[in-house]
Amino acid sequence: MKKIKLVPFIVVSLIVCGLLLSCNNANNKTESTEIENEKEKTVKVLYNVANPASMLLAVSEACGGIDKLKSLNDVEYDYYYISPDGKRDVSKERYIFNNEISWAEYNVHELNVSPELEGNIVQYYDGKNSWVYHNGKSLTDSTIVGTGQFLRQANYMWFNMMFKLTDPGVILKYEGQEQVDGVNFDLLNVTYDPEITGKEQNDTYILYINPETHMVEKFKFSLPILGVAEPVLHAQLTYTEIDGIMVITRRIMTAPSPDGNGMVPLVDQQLKNVRFNNGFKAEQLSQIN
Repeated sequence: MKKIKLVPFIVVSLIVCGLLLSCNNANNKTESTEIENEKEKTVKVLYNVANPASMLLAVSEACGGIDKLKSLNDVEYDYYYISPDGKRDVSKERYIFNNEISWAEYNVHELNVSPELEGNIVQYYDGKNSWVYHNGKSLTDSTIVGTGQFLRQANYMWFNMMFKLTDPGVILKYEGQEQVDGVNFDLLNVTYDPEITGKEQNDTYILYINPETHMVEKFKFSLPILGVAEPVLHAQLTYTEIDGIMVITRRIMTAPSPDGNGMVPLVDQQLKNVRFNNGFKAEQLSQIN
């Protein structure tokens, strides 16, 4: 088995469309404690392995819910993308949830963000178009700009993964349970219809959902863009609750070793200093100086 080099293109398929929960119970006035009890019952009813879409909705709700996330308006955090040899891409990431605006400033870029260039690199995506700046100067190289746009969308989707697990053409299949460290995880296979996505090979994810908490604690995934056709790569997740949102603040990626004995490290992704509701405006992030 050839050695796999992981680049931050893992979430190609995780691009759109969270499920929306609509609960309209008008009429009678209810005590707040009774309302909370009803919410608990609703989530428990929704999580049904016979209805995989309900499992994804429960995952979103367990992480705080898409409505709560949107109410926080924007986020800023420091992102560390570290390879086993110690090389890093380090960026300050800023997103505006409305229109999915994505901005980043890289002061360390030794891996996937123009390692041949020295100095500061800024990427900006306004929801439609992208710009990349090197030491304040706009770059026009199509490869650099294209990579910038991909990373802006990919990193945004990584952050919002548990709120946006579906994509047009999504195909879901419950695959039973697997016990890991004493927990019987529900396994949910997530892939996509080539006729809808227009891609011959689509990413596949095996989500490990804790049936008690509805949290995805780990997942396996394929990476066709790098020749990994089967979901043999692993991601172990660490969450931190911030402003009512369960934020994935660490992802440790591993792959099968070349000799087939165990797993080897691929990349360590860490989020630090996560802050919501900073009051960012699109016109502010589009200004480089």
